[in-house]
Amino acid sequence: MAHFVIMGCGRVGVTLAHTLDDAGHTVAIIDQDETAFRRLRRGFAGQKVNGVGFDRETLERADIANAYAFAAVSSGDNSNILATRVARENYHVPHVVARIYDPGRAEIYQRLGIPTVAAVRWSADQVLRRILPEQGINGDFREASGRLILGEVSVNDAWYGRGVAEIEEAAGLRVAYLTRFGEGMIPRSDDRLQQGDILHAMMAVSSMGDIDRILSKPPAPTPDDEEDEK
Repeated sequence: MAHFVIMGCGRVGVTLAHTLDDAGHTVAIIDQDETAFRRLRRGFAGQKVNGVGFDRETLERADIANAYAFAAVSSGDNSNILATRVARENYHVPHVVARIYDPGRAEIYQRLGIPTVAAVRWSADQVLRRILPEQGINGDFREASGRLILGEVSVNDAWYGRGVAEIEEAAGLRVAYLTRFGEGMIPRSDDRLQQGDILHAMMAVSSMGDIDRILSKPPAPTPDDEEDEK
């Protein structure tokens, strides 16, 4: 089981905390308003941390150094982005996501490599997709036989910069489109995955486990990589 840190004990933060707690994970939820913790159910086994979510002392009390993922879902865009950057850049948390209310800022944040979910289309499920990548192949469409599925696929950060064709060959899928800076685009085979891109692919249901296993790890070195190291 993994450790998760959530910033914001509002309706959404509580939903995430209860879901992760029910799944057997350890959870620390942060809020600067101590009365917000009253929203948590009586049997919640996680840690309640009173403090500012982007303050290092507060994050360390939440055991951020051992966190598998961090979700910033408070009511403030700037606080969410700042806390997420601290979690990623100072504590190297592998999976982060920030809730935002201003979709116009999405491009800026995605250029920083921070996955964001706009409040207008936000749900706890969308955040869970980003902080639970091993469960992150989510079907948006299934063809009639049930053998093929179109879904969002999580990738290891080391795949950024690799070509779409290389990803397709390595994982045995077909990239249908990318979400880049909040907008969908159909990539060419020679396009490369950029930091912040969300990958949507058509794949065989029977291969989903293998696809997740392959893309959750860094790609194998290529001759070009080996040449660069010389």
